Amino acid sequence: MKNRDVEMAQRVAGAVANAGGRVYYVGGFVRDRLLGLDNKDVDIEVHGVSVSTLEGILDDLGERTTMGVSFGIMGLRHYGLDIAMPRSERATGRGHKDFEVFVDPFIGPRKAALRRDFTMNALMQDVLTGEILDFFGGQTDMAARRIRHVNDTSFAEDPLRVFRAAQFAARFGFEVAEETTALCATMDVGALAPERVMGELEKALMKADRPSIFFVELKKMRRLGVWFGALEALPEAGWQRAMAALDGAAALRGRAQRPLSFMVAAACAAFDAAVAERFLSRLTNEVELTRYVLNMCQCGPELDALLSDGADTDRWMALFDVSVCPEDLLLLGRALHAADGWDGKEAGLRALLALYRERMAQPCVMGRDLVAAGVKPGRVMGEALAYAHAFRLAGIPKAAQMEKVLAFIEAHGEGEGR
Repeated sequence: MKNRDVEMAQRVAGAVANAGGRVYYVGGFVRDRLLGLDNKDVDIEVHGVSVSTLEGILDDLGERTTMGVSFGIMGLRHYGLDIAMPRSERATGRGHKDFEVFVDPFIGPRKAALRRDFTMNALMQDVLTGEILDFFGGQTDMAARRIRHVNDTSFAEDPLRVFRAAQFAARFGFEVAEETTALCATMDVGALAPERVMGELEKALMKADRPSIFFVELKKMRRLGVWFGALEALPEAGWQRAMAALDGAAALRGRAQRPLSFMVAAACAAFDAAVAERFLSRLTNEVELTRYVLNMCQCGPELDALLSDGADTDRWMALFDVSVCPEDLLLLGRALHAADGWDGKEAGLRALLALYRERMAQPCVMGRDLVAAGVKPGRVMGEALAYAHAFRLAGIPKAAQMEKVLAFIEAHGEGEGR
């Protein structure tokens, strides 16, 4: 889709040029082009023509869509192209969305770029000529692997930029400039909406080779504890282990059944379930993600114990059985114990997991089997099914399970049996 969007951007630029204006690629699209990275989000900014002129041009090219009249953002149906007009903003409150926006097609490229967050995101590229406009040293900063803010005043008006700085540092392996770190340390991030913070965390966890940099940079900014207090509270040795485990998990996330949940679990791996629940409750109300992470935290101590004492097969079967995702549990174990001889144990652990899956695939005693045998539904049937499941975990065939379960019911039926 990107080539198609680029082709449309060029058509828009040609029509705007005929009307006396210019069109620039802006933001991450220019940055990633210069870094040699793929970016599917094609954003252009239209200068030097009125809103009504741009609307007419887009109407001639396709079915125009409007994503925000007051923000000057338009599009064309069936294209992923974001078409914006230059604008200025003024903060009206403490939140990420508390802004008054002014669309001004004639503000000029430099003033338009001035509202951008970082110099590498303030780059502009003429769609028709390829000319790069770099008013604030973005290319120099990228060459130095540095994230530096554009403007003290406008940057400080949007506290989400604290987390954007940290996640860009993690994604690109850059370092936040000292002056940007110092400015971030003065910004109040407490009023941000949780989903906005979670969005930046997700980008760091899912796009960075070393997501630990996200938390390291926030720590330098003295803004870690506002949203991630449980990490800040870790002793230094625990902090170092947690960050190493998180980066280890990033190398494995492509193999995880649920990659985002897996990475959040890695971020919470140093916590018990109670601490993890408080940590997550501040960030998200996604029930399945929370359930997955808490389960991983609950299974972690037993995994550690089994790895250290070489316990028997039955305990491994029981652990896999209570795990919400045994495959991911072993991946997390590898991230946490990479330095503890994990490679020498992994083949055996994978064999145990295969054995668990094999046993779970075998026929087992079910409620309908007990009903057919004359067992009445009730407390004892529930206990009997749990009893049968224990035999299933032990690899006992269904026929033998049934004999043992019926004997259990005879002994414990108390009037609820056959």
